[in-house]
Amino acid sequence: MSIYVIGIGGTGAKCIEAIIQLASIGLFNEETLNLLFVDADENNGNLERARKSLKIYQDCHELNLADKFPWMKTEIRDFGLWSPFANTSVNKNLGSFFEYNLLKDDEPALGNLFDVLYTSQEREANLDVGFRGRPAIGAAVMSQVKLDALDYDSWCQLLNQLQTDTGSGKRPKVFLCGSIFGGTGASGLPTIGRLIHNKLENLRIRSKVDIGCLFALPYFGFNPTLVDSSETVYARSDQFLLNTEAALRYYGIQSQETFDTVYLLGNQNLSPVKVFSVGKNTQRNDPHFIEMYAALAARQFLLNTNPQQKTVVLMNRESLKNITWRDIPEHKLVRDELVNATRFAFVWLADIAPLLAEGKRAGVREIQRSPQAFWFVKFFPDRAVLGNNQQKLVDFNDPEQQNAIETISIWCQDYLRWLSQIHQCVDENIQLFNAKHFANGSMKPDNLSDLIIGGGDSRDKNQKSRDTVQELKRRLNPAAISNLPKIGIFGLAKALYIVCRL
Repeated sequence: MSIYVIGIGGTGAKCIEAIIQLASIGLFNEETLNLLFVDADENNGNLERARKSLKIYQDCHELNLADKFPWMKTEIRDFGLWSPFANTSVNKNLGSFFEYNLLKDDEPALGNLFDVLYTSQEREANLDVGFRGRPAIGAAVMSQVKLDALDYDSWCQLLNQLQTDTGSGKRPKVFLCGSIFGGTGASGLPTIGRLIHNKLENLRIRSKVDIGCLFALPYFGFNPTLVDSSETVYARSDQFLLNTEAALRYYGIQSQETFDTVYLLGNQNLSPVKVFSVGKNTQRNDPHFIEMYAALAARQFLLNTNPQQKTVVLMNRESLKNITWRDIPEHKLVRDELVNATRFAFVWLADIAPLLAEGKRAGVREIQRSPQAFWFVKFFPDRAVLGNNQQKLVDFNDPEQQNAIETISIWCQDYLRWLSQIHQCVDENIQLFNAKHFANGSMKPDNLSDLIIGGGDSRDKNQKSRDTVQELKRRLNPAAISNLPKIGIFGLAKALYIVCRL
């Protein structure tokens, strides 16, 4: 089985960001996860952040810690970013794209129809910030995409890989995700889904490929007064529900012909966007817990071994404004991996990384004398301890070791940043972790049981009282690692991940 995820628009990029974070902690399998981003706004802040998390993931994966180990076990291949304007030299506005002036002269009837469908502001609006929350604009542009003509870009690579997969007996799965209420996602997701469906039909392999999609229903809003007064064409959150209703009426029929599986995911409470932006780098909305659900939907679709069994699954939560572990799909499995990774990232940044940084600054001998670093000599034994077994000696100051420290630290920061931000949704009470302990790099408690809330820790009081960073470090032991390497930073990271599991 081969798996492909296509994130369309800003929401699609945020869903991929969540998929990357869940893949990093072992919630996807060893199959290569192939990612493609689609956005007319190539400098979108949400897209940029997702691609940054992807780079961080790939750097960690290259450390090769994942052999028989959950952390970073999934290889992720980046098919890059595709824009519908990628192969055009015209100005990025609707009028230029359709040669409006020529249309008015040569075919007045069509030109007049264009005037009816689009205002002058919509025709002239610069689309390098995306489709400005207007599905009608995006649909017009996306309808002109011809996959057969895209010979050298990401689509060509993806389609060729699908042919290779089916030719070798695999059954690929393609999962598209984006919003149904904005511009790029609402217009691009169903259109691109149909284009892929038709292309696979032409290649006579459609029956060998499963195609699924996730339509994100409205889950955030913004104050129109925050919009730059010079802008006349932009997304309007007061129209999200109207856009959604119209889209669902249409796509409720159309999607049945294109997709094998459809997910609808939304929220009653619209979280307010802190800083509204029409597009580009400043459109950088905080991660939302809905996107974690989207990643879990992708996981369910991609790992489902019986896609031919059609089912309708309904999901809700026990309380309107609370999210607890019981509200998470496959909550025991997901909880175990989230808790393990969160404890690891917290301890690494709160205690391990600072001591390693001190060792680099003051020298190995100095850190070996520190009572707080009693675990250090287990993973960086000196020559006196090793005796004649010098081949096991690992130089703490070796560039490979120092690069690994930095790479792991950067992932821990990125993961905890994402996790803390999904806990900060306004008007929602996310009861998974006590995120205040690691938000903004605070790293506060010594007792690790304080990190987990919402019924996520079933241990008794005595066990919880002994769950300290100091006690956890005492359990660090290279002998607990079943596969090589056992010493150095790679052995230390593996040992820490093992002892962090409840």
